[in-house]
Amino acid sequence: MSDKKNIFDPEKISIIEFKMVKGQVDVPEDFETTIIAGHHVDNSLQLAFNLEEKLVKADFVIEIKTECKGTNIKEATGNFHLVFIYEVENLNELAKPNKKNLIELNPDLANAISSVTYSTSRGILLTRLQGTAFQSFVLPIINPNKLLHKT
Repeated sequence: MSDKKNIFDPEKISIIEFKMVKGQVDVPEDFETTIIAGHHVDNSLQLAFNLEEKLVKADFVIEIKTECKGTNIKEATGNFHLVFIYEVENLNELAKPNKKNLIELNPDLANAISSVTYSTSRGILLTRLQGTAFQSFVLPIINPNKLLHKT
């Protein structure tokens, strides 16, 4: 699909729906936030397509765990599942089923969906985590293409 790169236009992408399917923070009762040394983050991004309606669904799951040095017996955890629905005006040109009925996706569109999903999730988490053991946590900046190649 290398000849399709020129038809990508980010202005033809719209977020038409957002849902927080899960938003959970678990903090042990006697948890001491001053000894948090860092955070461990796992995340995954799954894309689904409705080519007829020109829609892309991005399922983004984030798991956060504190890494403490000191007396905390258990770590604090955060689990989030965010769903974004995008409308892509020219999706029929950027995502086509191959002979195995798998979607061949324009790499620029894939990067844009991954980037917008991840960065918007960062902002959502910043607000949702205020007043919790994760209030100083910021979803780290990454190469959004790495989200697309996780198994």
